[in-house]
Amino acid sequence: MAFDEQLADRVREALVKPKDVTEKNMFQGLCFMVDNKMCICVRDLELICRMDPGQAEAELEKGNCRPMIHNGKTMKGYIFVDEEGYKNPKDFNRLVHLCLDFNKIAKASKKKKKKD
Repeated sequence: MAFDEQLADRVREALVKPKDVTEKNMFQGLCFMVDNKMCICVRDLELICRMDPGQAEAELEKGNCRPMIHNGKTMKGYIFVDEEGYKNPKDFNRLVHLCLDFNKIAKASKKKKKKD
């Protein structure tokens, strides 16, 4: 699992207001779960942002990000944002707020049943 600790610290600082924030190793990085829902992740020097799918499309058009593709399928509402896309504190805060805003209405993943 590779992630930039300084970037993870920036995310931690930005997520001080939500009460139910946990960290989980996912997507080959460190994910921040808000209310048991994936909100934002740090993977290497990239952010994985979960936001409204329409907003994600708008972010893709701006550049400095790419869609998340898993098993050949584009994951709607998930984007990778490179360092240029979040370097500016204003852009970083905007991305975090987009993720937090969507988190309020996002559905939690179904819990996987443990195999006996």
